[in-house]
Amino acid sequence: MATFEARVFSNAYLPQGATDVHAIVSVTAAGAQSHSGGGPAAEVIIFDSSGSMTGANLAAAKHAASVALDQITDGTYFAIVAGSHIATRVFPYPNAPVKAVPMEPAARAEAKRAIQRVAATGGTAMSSWLMTAREIFRSVPPDARKHAILLTDGKNESEPAGNLERAIRAVQGEFQCDARGVGDRWIVDEVRQITTALLGQVGLIADPSGIEADFRDMIRTSMSRGVADAELRVWTPQGSQLLFLRQVAPNLEDLTHRRTAVNPLTAAFPTGAWSDEEREYHVAVRVPPRPLGAEQLVARVQVAVAGEVQANGLVTATWSDDPALTARISPQVAHYTGQAELASAIQEGLAAKAAGDEATATTKLGRAVRLAAETGNTEATTRLRRVVEIEDADQGTVRLRRDASRLDEMALDAGSTKTTRVKR
Repeated sequence: MATFEARVFSNAYLPQGATDVHAIVSVTAAGAQSHSGGGPAAEVIIFDSSGSMTGANLAAAKHAASVALDQITDGTYFAIVAGSHIATRVFPYPNAPVKAVPMEPAARAEAKRAIQRVAATGGTAMSSWLMTAREIFRSVPPDARKHAILLTDGKNESEPAGNLERAIRAVQGEFQCDARGVGDRWIVDEVRQITTALLGQVGLIADPSGIEADFRDMIRTSMSRGVADAELRVWTPQGSQLLFLRQVAPNLEDLTHRRTAVNPLTAAFPTGAWSDEEREYHVAVRVPPRPLGAEQLVARVQVAVAGEVQANGLVTATWSDDPALTARISPQVAHYTGQAELASAIQEGLAAKAAGDEATATTKLGRAVRLAAETGNTEATTRLRRVVEIEDADQGTVRLRRDASRLDEMALDAGSTKTTRVKR
């Protein structure tokens, strides 16, 4: 049986007149890893089969999808979808009476044969891919862990503007989705819209040869999750305001707009499926100022599974006139605040560069270099070096590289929300 633990790290002392309280809540799950017989699960593999995939990309995607099938545990409901300007259910076959079937050796072999028959044709309309996945997931047991992986190599350009956004809203909360883009013709922010709404991650595969390993890893990760869904509940006192709730590790995800009401003082936020892992969340609450010496419970953070509370963490604040206390900054709060600023600086810098505003791009990416150095994010520093020449990391002094490729910029963009943890 899965167990959860919540630990709180916060700036516990506030100076006179202060109102904003920040805390990092570390949530650890144990016994949540899926094993055979660990409950129903469903997996949908969606790969781009539009005309732009002709050649090595489609061949690699078909091979990767076949390899991924070997990682799906027997008994897991599954389906394969080929996406172009329409979505085609490759397996189970379109004329089959069911939309998904439990994995077993014969089904696995037949699905592989079906995948190999797919040909590249048509355009790209991702809304139809997502809506077809929703239909498939609605045909499996409602308590199943539902996960999709999506691969594309191009822009969503074969449907009216707004269709994709409407589809994302329609499927939000129905399943989780990780997405990958292969090559340099897809739009990172476009695909990130999908993964942000569906509690997944976006990634770049620079070369088709990398699709197989990435598909294998995504399926293995999905299969390891034994808790279908957990929610984070945040209680705040009357008269206060929950400013935001963000997942900050292992990647950044703003959950603020995903809130639902449990009661007038408690909000719930989805976190998706869990294996044995640790995730960290940044909670910010605004409260009325209190007299010096007053102590207040600012927030109660709970982890709930199937409506049952599994863990509690308390955020408190004390108002003090002792600067030795109020000047202390929680290392966890400082670190993840810097990581969030780093992601924003990278994305804003790349957007400015794409718009031809080199001055703003240089300033923003210089800020990103400085933040990456301050927070010890060596992966971000490595990616930044491919886009800018770093003259002084501590000062954030950089020059834009004239030889930076589009793939270098896309790798920096796609990896911008991946964070490093606090060294404890």
